[in-house]
Amino acid sequence: MSFQQGLSGLNVSAKALDIISNNVANTNTVGFKSGGAVFGDVYAASLTGSVSGKQIGAGSTLGAVRQSFTQGNLTTTNNPLDLALNGDGFFIIGRPDGPNVYTRNGQFELDKNGFIITPTGEKLMGFQSPAAVGQLPSPVGGLKEVQIPIIGSLPQTTSRIDVGGNLDANSLSPAETYSALLGNTFEFPQPLGVPPSDVWRDARTYNFSTSIEVFDSLGKSHEFTFYFVKENVSQGGAQNTWNVFTSVDGDYPLGIDPVTGNVSDPSIIWTLTFNENGTIQTPIVGPSATSPITVPASYTPGASPIAFYTDFSDMRQIGGPYLITELTQNGYTGGELAGVSVGRDGILTGRYTNGETVALAQLAIQTFRNPNALSSIGNNYWEATLDSGLTAPTKPGEGVAGVISSGMVEDANVELTQELVQMIIQQRNYQANAQSIKAQDQILQTLVNLR
Repeated sequence: MSFQQGLSGLNVSAKALDIISNNVANTNTVGFKSGGAVFGDVYAASLTGSVSGKQIGAGSTLGAVRQSFTQGNLTTTNNPLDLALNGDGFFIIGRPDGPNVYTRNGQFELDKNGFIITPTGEKLMGFQSPAAVGQLPSPVGGLKEVQIPIIGSLPQTTSRIDVGGNLDANSLSPAETYSALLGNTFEFPQPLGVPPSDVWRDARTYNFSTSIEVFDSLGKSHEFTFYFVKENVSQGGAQNTWNVFTSVDGDYPLGIDPVTGNVSDPSIIWTLTFNENGTIQTPIVGPSATSPITVPASYTPGASPIAFYTDFSDMRQIGGPYLITELTQNGYTGGELAGVSVGRDGILTGRYTNGETVALAQLAIQTFRNPNALSSIGNNYWEATLDSGLTAPTKPGEGVAGVISSGMVEDANVELTQELVQMIIQQRNYQANAQSIKAQDQILQTLVNLR
């Protein structure tokens, strides 16, 4: 009698139980992908051939262990470097002693040198941003080990200021407003019966003012104040026209002679002219990006002089209260790295103590045409094979690559209820095959006992 069929059934049932037990054991393993047994039947072949209608199978065999790469549930964590892939693809992990490996386990951390590493110390791969630029390159030139610079952010000198808002169209020039009160007429910054060096401090010499903090090349802060003065139409000034003066650190306005109080350099004073509907005319007369104002070096000792221009294109003049709705500048002082965040597109952004944010790197995602052909090597790592169909690394969200969810991890895709049911089924299969062997043993015993 042949015990082959029963033995093969016991063997594949035991292997199926091994697979199920492995799935159950990894229920809490982040990024784990469950496996399933693929069985095949076995038929004996004869050199003389056989009649198909009379073939008897020789049992079963384990054809393959197929992993299911379906999406696992996402669980929120408190670590911004816990990353979950939502969609297809794998994180790329570099190894110093071998080829890159791939994982769905996004539990990462920073080492002492700023590299993003796995719990076992391997480094995460991506596209590194050029130093001090913050603009991410296209994925050309190969992958690099992603490193977060541990040095601080250098200061940036202010070179542009943006001012937007409303200048009240009902306003009169300072001379028209106060001439009756003072018994004379004047035009900013003409004297008001006080020394010229102090006249500009008198609020009656301008209509409105606003201030902003700016920075020199050493990261030292300075205060820029803008004074808006409407032209005196009764003294030949233009309609709907304003002049804008600037002072630095509370000193006398630039372009004004501190002795006489007269305009000494009109090229560094802005002239804003508004249309009949209240919008500003362009181009604005005065300093521009091609001919900025250079602040005298006496204001920035030890640092490079500040050369800046101001964009007033968002200003308007309508009947209503004076209002500044936009007041920004592009300079900042130095800062230290305060934290790192990761976007859906895989861009790692550094947040510094000076309020600046800089794009430092972008994660790379690897996709495969046939992920079932990947070779599992443990620690939630897979290696590429000839049959897996390796493609070029891509950015998250491009093509079929999934997107990144920061502060989350992907749970194992093991359906515990299904695994327990399959365990019962394989246990019954094992028992049934054992009964097959037992039955054949009894028949054989009967034959042996024949007299």
